[in-house]
Amino acid sequence: MMKLRQSPEHSDVIFSVDQNEQQKTLFRVIADIRESLDIDTIFHNTVAEVRQLLNTERFGVLRFDSDGEWTGKFLYEDVGADWDTLLGVKLDDQYFAELGELYQQSRVKAAINDVVYINGLADSCSIELYTKFQVRTSIAVPVFKSQNLWGLLCIHHCSDSRQWELSEIEFVQLIAEHLGLALQQADYIEQAKSQSMQLAQAKARENAAEWQKTITKTIEKMAGLGQLVAGVAHEINNPISFIYGNIYYVTEYTEDLLELIRLYQQNYPQPVGDVLEHQDALDLDFIADDLPKLLNSMMIGANRIRELVLSLRTFSRLDEAQMKPVDVHQGIDSTLLILQNRLQLKDTQSIQIIREYGELPHVPCYAAQLNQVFLNIITNAIDAIEMAIQNGTMNQHPRIWIRTNLSPENFIQICIADNGCGITENMRSRVFEPFFTNKEPGKGIGLGLSISYQIIVEKHNGKIKCISEHERGCEFWIEIPLK
Repeated sequence: MMKLRQSPEHSDVIFSVDQNEQQKTLFRVIADIRESLDIDTIFHNTVAEVRQLLNTERFGVLRFDSDGEWTGKFLYEDVGADWDTLLGVKLDDQYFAELGELYQQSRVKAAINDVVYINGLADSCSIELYTKFQVRTSIAVPVFKSQNLWGLLCIHHCSDSRQWELSEIEFVQLIAEHLGLALQQADYIEQAKSQSMQLAQAKARENAAEWQKTITKTIEKMAGLGQLVAGVAHEINNPISFIYGNIYYVTEYTEDLLELIRLYQQNYPQPVGDVLEHQDALDLDFIADDLPKLLNSMMIGANRIRELVLSLRTFSRLDEAQMKPVDVHQGIDSTLLILQNRLQLKDTQSIQIIREYGELPHVPCYAAQLNQVFLNIITNAIDAIEMAIQNGTMNQHPRIWIRTNLSPENFIQICIADNGCGITENMRSRVFEPFFTNKEPGKGIGLGLSISYQIIVEKHNGKIKCISEHERGCEFWIEIPLK
C-alpha cells in the first residue's frame, strides 16, 4: 500500500510504494502485453495502471520522431483532473540538446525531485518546459525498440515537490523495458502478417481458412514466449531468495536446539514421567537424525530453483537492448537448463548432451535473440530424436552435439547436431521458409527456423546452414563475425 512521509530537506513529500504492489502491477502489464496484440491498448492500460500505483498527477509517453532529430510529441497519457493534458503536444530539439545523446546511450534515467532546486541536470530550456507544463518533479526513462531509442516515459508530479525512491525509478525502468519488448513484438507480428499474406496470395483461395488458423497460432506463440520467460524469472526470484537465505539460519538453530537436548539428556538422564512419555511418542532419536537431512534436501532444492531463475534471466536478457559482448557458452547452457525437462525422454532414457566448447572471446551480439536461435534449433533436434524413436529408426543412444570454435577469419562458429530422423534433400532446401514444417499437425508451425535465419543473417550479418540426410541426423552451422 502507499505510505506518506516527510523529508527534512525542502519538506519534500516522499511516497513509498509497496514492492508487492509494484510486482503485481508489473505482472499485470506483462499479462496485458501477452494477451493483447494492440499497442495502443497496451500503452493506454499501462500509463493508467502505473500512474495510479505511483500516486502521481501525470504519466505521459513521449514518442521521438523517426527523422533523426530530437523532436517528438506525447502519444499516450493518463492525467489527473486538475492538470493540463500534454497529449499531442509537440516538443522541439532545444529541450533535448544536452540529454538526447545520453538517452540514446541509456545512461540517463532522470529523476528530478523539485524543479525549484534543480541544479546541473537540465538547462534553462528544460526548466522553462517544466514550468510551462506545471511540473514540480518528474522521472524520465528511455524506451528502446530493439537497439533504437523510441521515446520516453515521463512521470510528472505537479502539486508539490517529491523525493523519488530508487525502487520507484527501477520499477519505471522495468516498465519501459517491457513496453520496448511489446513494440518489438508488434514488429514481429506485422512481419508475420506480411509474410503470411505473400504466401496466401501464392496459394489457392480454397486454402485461406487453413492459413488463417496457422497465422493465429503463430501470433499466439510469438506474443507470449519472451514475456513468459521474463515474467516467470522475476516472479520466482524474490521468494526463493528469501527461502534460500533463511534455510541456513534454520539449520543453525536446529543444530543448537538438538545440542541443547543432548546436554539435557547427559545431565538429566532420568526425566520425569511426562517428559519421558512425550519423548517416546515423538521418537526423538529419529527426529534428531532425520531433521538435518530434511533441511539439507530443502537447501539443495532451493539452490536448484535459484540456478533455474538465473538461467531464465540469462536466456531472456532483458537488459541487453543493444548489441553487447556476451559469453555464448553461457547462453547455450542457460537454454539447455530451460529445456532440461524435454531432454528426459518418456522411456526413462535421456538425451546425452555432448559439449565440445572451444576457446571463444565474448561475442558482440543481441543476446536474447541469439538465445532464441539456440532454443529453436535445440528444440528441433529434440523433436527429431523423438520422431526417430517413435519410427523405430533410432539404433544408438540419443545424442545432441554442440561444438564451438573461432575460425581463422574471426568468425564464431557454432554447430548443433543430432542423431535424430534427419530430413530429405528436398525438405532441407526449404527449412528456412516461413511456415514450412515436416512435423505432425499441431506440433509445429514452421516459424522457428525462419526467425532464426532472420536473426543470424539480418541482425548479426552472419550465416546459417543446414546439413542433413534422411534418417542420419541433422547439423546446423552458425557463423557470426567477431567484429
